[in-house]
Amino acid sequence: MEEEREEVKSFKELGIVDQLIEACDNLGWKHPSKIQAEAIPHALEGKDLIGLAQTGSGKTGAFALPIIQALLEAPKAFFACVLSPTRELAIQIAEQFEALGSVIGVKSAVLVGGVDHVQQSIALGKRPHIVVATPGRLVDHLSNTKGFSLRTIQYLVLDEADRLLNEDFEKSLDEILNAIPRERRTYLFSATMTKKVQKLQRACLRNPVKIEAASKYSTVDTLKQQYRFVPAKYKNCYLVYILIDKSGSTSMVFTRTCEATRHLALMLRNLGFTAIPISGQMSQANRLGALNKFKSGECNILICTDVASRGLDIPSVDMVINYDIPTNSKDYIHRVGRTARAGRSGVAISLVNQYELEWYIQIEKLIGKKLPEFNAQEEEVLLLLERVTEAERLTRMKMKESGGGKKRRGGEDEEEEVEKFKGKNKKSSTNKKSKRR
Repeated sequence: MEEEREEVKSFKELGIVDQLIEACDNLGWKHPSKIQAEAIPHALEGKDLIGLAQTGSGKTGAFALPIIQALLEAPKAFFACVLSPTRELAIQIAEQFEALGSVIGVKSAVLVGGVDHVQQSIALGKRPHIVVATPGRLVDHLSNTKGFSLRTIQYLVLDEADRLLNEDFEKSLDEILNAIPRERRTYLFSATMTKKVQKLQRACLRNPVKIEAASKYSTVDTLKQQYRFVPAKYKNCYLVYILIDKSGSTSMVFTRTCEATRHLALMLRNLGFTAIPISGQMSQANRLGALNKFKSGECNILICTDVASRGLDIPSVDMVINYDIPTNSKDYIHRVGRTARAGRSGVAISLVNQYELEWYIQIEKLIGKKLPEFNAQEEEVLLLLERVTEAERLTRMKMKESGGGKKRRGGEDEEEEVEKFKGKNKKSSTNKKSKRR
């Protein structure tokens, strides 16, 4: 413990100027996190960085503070470009840049799909200091927005680099690297070090300092992880049982498909829960609307695909449920990293059926430990079977009426559905515990 205490430095000791220390204080950042304490001094010396750290460890601050401090010394437009694999993470990064840089009026532009191209072009015309983008939409603007280029940028950040290097982004990333100056600072941040990340490191970083603020694949000590082996036909009963058992919690429930997010959200609403889905099939406006409802507490259950597993900082998430076990074990690290963030505690429960057992074993190998079993008496869980079966029947009818999950794009009536089911929630949620007992 003594060693840990000695490692905790103040932002001032790291070399951060008073104006930015005040901004950190306003955000409630009293002390730098481990990745910030190790990365910031090297960044201020002008080094390229590879930062490996657990999700939720303060990576955005580790690259945003040095960039804003450099901008303070020589303010100019199009100073830095940050690439993100998801739209929601891009928006969040831009918000953090503007909050930290509020004392000097830092302006950012967010370039992501699902949002009007013309509005983004207007934002670029105002010559922002920071451009935060998903790769595809950035390439689109580099090709089609008159007068816009990244020839003057001095900093490039690749956040969640392991995800940026999948096949969806590879071609766009090559085009972006060809469109920016070779003389620049490059920061590469990732929760996991893969062969592709190593390849990118060789391609675009110069003598980088590697900072490993955590073991290769790990979860935080404040996270209580459990699993439950369940028969596939009773999976929904176990999900409902857990949500009732942890009824005061805000929860994220991860599924494998977009269709499953909507199916589960409808089923849970039929049982009186305030659940809302978020997936790649929804329009950007509805995705942000769902996220805002969850953040504000209007809905306390977010049903999501892995689109929500990367980088989103939602401080109040108490519990993550893996309704479907991820086929890629590394995705487990990112999912459970949505809770127990920044020193807070959290719970992660994985529901495992016989078809998913092999994937679950890979997760235990990855994190290097066997997880305890979530304690639930099957007889008690199955007291919910009749109500859950009826809720599933109503859900299938509703989805059939609206053309099914796969055909449906945009989720236009999500607002209407949430309002409709919210009224029911107060009555039925109070009855659930007594019925179960």
